[in-house]
Amino acid sequence: MCTPSTDGDAVLPLSAEKNCRRAAMTSGGPQDRIAQMVRSTAAGSERHFQGFSRKTFTFLRDLGRNNDKAWFQAHRSAYEEHVLQSLRDLVSDLADPMLGIDLSFEVEPAVGKTISRIYRDTRFSKDKSPFRDCMWLTFKRSGQHWSRYIPGYFLEINPTWYRYGLGFYDAAPELMVRFRRRIDEDPESFLKAVAWFDKQDVFTLNGEKYKRPIGQDKPEPVRTWYQYKSFYLSCDRSIDNVVLSPKLTDQLTKHFTLAAPLYHYVRRLASQVLHERR
Repeated sequence: MCTPSTDGDAVLPLSAEKNCRRAAMTSGGPQDRIAQMVRSTAAGSERHFQGFSRKTFTFLRDLGRNNDKAWFQAHRSAYEEHVLQSLRDLVSDLADPMLGIDLSFEVEPAVGKTISRIYRDTRFSKDKSPFRDCMWLTFKRSGQHWSRYIPGYFLEINPTWYRYGLGFYDAAPELMVRFRRRIDEDPESFLKAVAWFDKQDVFTLNGEKYKRPIGQDKPEPVRTWYQYKSFYLSCDRSIDNVVLSPKLTDQLTKHFTLAAPLYHYVRRLASQVLHERR
């Protein structure tokens, strides 16, 4: 069993060999870690993910047009082969790099763990369509607080586009209060966590903003980040050759690791907030 992390959260049980390797990958600067992650993925065990198929996106398109149980059952084998298995393979290949970012990430390639359910929960929705025509995977810490307090990494595939990134579905207000307070108390730490952001052209900053702008007296980039009630980073792309090839694994490894300083900054804040709520 690994030693608990310094913020009090227990980490995943790992073999000594893997633990040492992943600990080594987290040393050094962000650019060093990116190179190490890509090399580790390329040099590790045999890859499973060979790219999504055109049939993956054709299935999602057709499911959107024929959203009923009879059609899905008749085409279930296509879902399992071209959608579900591809997602499982991708999660398996990304497991080591993601554990290099956070040893407490859930990395089991299973529906309900890292992979979304294709069945919709229609109990409280006017839309009674039984299936989603999109799928996604997430790398997050286990537990009920991840979506509102601790950001997660994601990849979403749709009939004609895909996107990936890091952030919240709906950040808790108390976390965002602490986020802004921490920036005011120690702006240098925040600027260090987001120093990479203005130097890249992969991710855009998105999310719900306050209706009445706040922090207008702050210098950039603080002023921009102050505006968000909840935020996420997203790279949005049309279906391209990357998503249809094994190159997607390296691309996600590189870009997810690039955003790791922000992930760790917010995770530390979340740990403080959740500890105080106990």
